[in-house]
Amino acid sequence: MQKLLFSTTEIAKDLALALLRIGGALMLLTHGWAKISDFTGYLAKFSDPIGLGPAVSLQLAIFAEFFCAILVAIGFLTRLSLIPMIITMLVAALIAHADDPFSSKEKSLLFLLVFIVLFLLGPGKYSVDAQIKKRNY
Repeated sequence: MQKLLFSTTEIAKDLALALLRIGGALMLLTHGWAKISDFTGYLAKFSDPIGLGPAVSLQLAIFAEFFCAILVAIGFLTRLSLIPMIITMLVAALIAHADDPFSSKEKSLLFLLVFIVLFLLGPGKYSVDAQIKKRNY
């Protein structure tokens, strides 16, 4: 019992990374797809947090929240795909919702935490990146 509670196997670490990747990428369903399917509705109310215009800002958010999220979910170009997702969550939490209460920032900060952890640890063994790396060595 002590071994189970105080040690971690490699398979558990890789499985945890896969679950974290897939869980974090669920953003594509609740945020990315919603913005794609109602683009004009979102455009009418989307802010311009980085000064590029609401249309460009919305397109960048869709790129990160939908397309990059798909790549993270399958573990392909994971660290590269996480960069736009991290930037998007930073902008959402610190600029777009800067004056809002913490409860409005909480979700973007939680996503940000997941994305930073994934960026630091990498995609794990159960990813397309790992399969590519395995073939190249």
